[in-house]
Amino acid sequence: MNNNDILRRLRFTFSFNDTQMMALFADGGLVASREQISNWLKKEDDPECKPIYDIDLAAFLNGLIIQKRGKKEGEVPKPEKSLNNNIIFRKLKIALNLKDEDILQILALADFNFSKHELSALFRKPEQEQFRVCKDQILRNFLMGLQLKFHAKPKD
Repeated sequence: MNNNDILRRLRFTFSFNDTQMMALFADGGLVASREQISNWLKKEDDPECKPIYDIDLAAFLNGLIIQKRGKKEGEVPKPEKSLNNNIIFRKLKIALNLKDEDILQILALADFNFSKHELSALFRKPEQEQFRVCKDQILRNFLMGLQLKFHAKPKD
């Protein structure tokens, strides 16, 4: 999955407005302008669409953790220069304070069956033998499940 798509999906899922998005980036240690965020959120076929780099998405995810879980003592964690699906998944798990059972339920909302053993392999250290790479399909289904669980439904 590309970073812009992840950012778009998270904004939609949690109904963040521009001010909230700017605050999330700021909490993660990045000053992002409304125009910058707008360009990151544009569809790929829009000529003004700009790619959001790993370090910028990591700052956003760190800001999401701080917003949802509160700020820890000490300095703000430095955003990673390089992200992968496993790191993104772990940051979302931390931000939303999800247990394995919660994640499995969220994946089930997207009609994606996954075992607890498969899930734990995604959160292991890469050096461990049981570590598994989080493929795009898993992260995509998790984001879809989050949307189904957290996105506010319009009232009739």
